[in-house]
Amino acid sequence: MADQKKRGPTKPVGKPTEDEILLKSSMEQRKDLPTVVARGESWRVFRIMGEFVEGFDELARLGPAVSIFGSARTSPDQPIYQKCVETARLLGEAGFSIITGPGLMQAANQGAREAGVCSVGLNIELPFEQHENPYADLKIDFRYFFVRKTMFVKYAQAFVIFPGGFGTLDELFESLTLIQTEKITDFPVVLFDSAYWAPLLDWLKKTVEGDGNISVGDLDLMKVTDSPQEVVDHVVTRYTKDLKAWAEANGMAELTPRGGGGGRGCG
Repeated sequence: MADQKKRGPTKPVGKPTEDEILLKSSMEQRKDLPTVVARGESWRVFRIMGEFVEGFDELARLGPAVSIFGSARTSPDQPIYQKCVETARLLGEAGFSIITGPGLMQAANQGAREAGVCSVGLNIELPFEQHENPYADLKIDFRYFFVRKTMFVKYAQAFVIFPGGFGTLDELFESLTLIQTEKITDFPVVLFDSAYWAPLLDWLKKTVEGDGNISVGDLDLMKVTDSPQEVVDHVVTRYTKDLKAWAEANGMAELTPRGGGGGRGCG
């Protein structure tokens, strides 16, 4: 029992999630549903398409935003929770809406609420209960992880990564991969809490870069800090520079960040 508690929520017996059904191999699905698997696979694409449409429609008018990630096991009485609230509040005051998911979602959304900007919660179907977040103005529920992850990247001008586990690391490394492979424009990726990230960065430097598996300079895609204000200064500086370059390239007057718009609950 103690080991189970340490490992966190485990999946109860019952209905599988849509992700689990989608990612089952063809042979597994034929064993469970031999007469409908082929037809069901084809029709599932419309449900996936529907999730993309809903996400695009809801977030299209959001304006400048920052995605914040962190552990689902962080409680409000921990110092890092308050640091996340402060960081999100300062980003909101600088003109950015806040997009979050499970983890330090409530802290980030709380900071956005305090700043008076749009607070977005992108939820994912899980096999165990999730607690209601009272601070999210706009909540969108997803069945598929890859659709939800697209929204985090597409509508954010920066990622801020607080201490977290596998899900947080997944978001971090996916963003770095997309930037490194030039699938997306380079944008700020900020790691908060230098002591937490130091062992990982040391391993990436000595082992991964040392063995030639990433290029010299790839680690410069990340900024590490312990200061909420430094997060904001870095994001604003990079965003203002990129916005100015875009305006000049398109023959427009200089623009400034203006967040807080959006769909349901964020107008």
